[in-house]
Amino acid sequence: MKIAYFVHNLEDPAVAKRVAMLRAGGADVTLLGFYRGEAASAPHPDVKTFSLGRTYDARFAQRIGKVLQNLARVGRLKPALAGVDVILARNLEMLALASAARRLVAPAASLVYECLDVHQLMLAGGRVGTVMRSLERRLMAGVALLVVSSPAFIREYFKPRQDLGGRLQTPWRLVENKVYGGADADRVNRPAPGPPWKIGWFGAIRCARSLDILTDLARRRPDLADVTVRGRPSYTEFEDFDAQTRATTALRFGGPYRPEALPALYGNMHFTWAIDYFEAGANSSWLLPNRIYEGGLHGCVPVAVAGVETSAWLARHDLGVILDKPTDIEAMLEGMTTARYEALSARAGSAPASLFRADQEECRGLVAALAEAGRTTAKRGLALNVEAAG
Repeated sequence: MKIAYFVHNLEDPAVAKRVAMLRAGGADVTLLGFYRGEAASAPHPDVKTFSLGRTYDARFAQRIGKVLQNLARVGRLKPALAGVDVILARNLEMLALASAARRLVAPAASLVYECLDVHQLMLAGGRVGTVMRSLERRLMAGVALLVVSSPAFIREYFKPRQDLGGRLQTPWRLVENKVYGGADADRVNRPAPGPPWKIGWFGAIRCARSLDILTDLARRRPDLADVTVRGRPSYTEFEDFDAQTRATTALRFGGPYRPEALPALYGNMHFTWAIDYFEAGANSSWLLPNRIYEGGLHGCVPVAVAGVETSAWLARHDLGVILDKPTDIEAMLEGMTTARYEALSARAGSAPASLFRADQEECRGLVAALAEAGRTTAKRGLALNVEAAG
């Protein structure tokens, strides 16, 4: 099966992971997308990649402008879409472009919408929010399958706000942000339990409140907590990320990482910080972040806050520590005993790897679901043609 994958950022590690999963499931993938760095790059050297231009973080108007530019020249994508069975669009801005491309140059392909975040504009009141939700509904009318990474996106957004299952009859599939590829998940030699407790905050770094809490804790209590931050910060969300992470020796930022580094990163930590207030009460409360799967695969104990989907997932699987509020981290660490930590660590280490890692079977299942979406689209088109002929 041939899949054309429209993505918002060619350099996003999550894009590379999804491409790898699709290929492992038996699909031939062509990648089309914007890039955020100095030049476009391909996640795999043998994957055909088409650059749609450069966009920038936190510049929504500029990104929309780039989408409109490409909409005006969508015919140039015809060679990239020749013979594709499925057009997969990652997030709404790419759905707009992918929908036009399908309509104009690849009408036989089915359209799949992969929604991994619900942008705050989709929840806004007033005219802006109304227009954005209306646009999404219109585009979803042509979607054969909706792919989400958390069931809360369906429960909290698509069903109540977009009437999924009512006006929108689109089927949906859950594909969690599990680890795929990288180093083997052999159990690692974790530091001996005891203060200073080592906390790792890894992945998409965009929560200013989390950084404030962790830097304050590390500054006041270096005897209790030692914090390592790794990943890709959204610098526009912080007043001065670099200065703040250099302010105390008990907290350090080590830059981005590759999947191969996961065992070493999490192997040096006692706890995974899995708290996010970037879009509190909405997207941050609904998502299931990569870090609970990355940390879980390597036996690191996650720390979450009550009342969000992450804590519900952890409670369901009897994992981690759930705080009433994030500032309770200090009291939790003060009361942590060797025996309690060893019990928490044992639960994390004994959880089945399939809870955290996507295997070959899951990859094949994802591609099969996309193929089924294509068959459904074909049957729908045939029925319409028969009706029209009649």
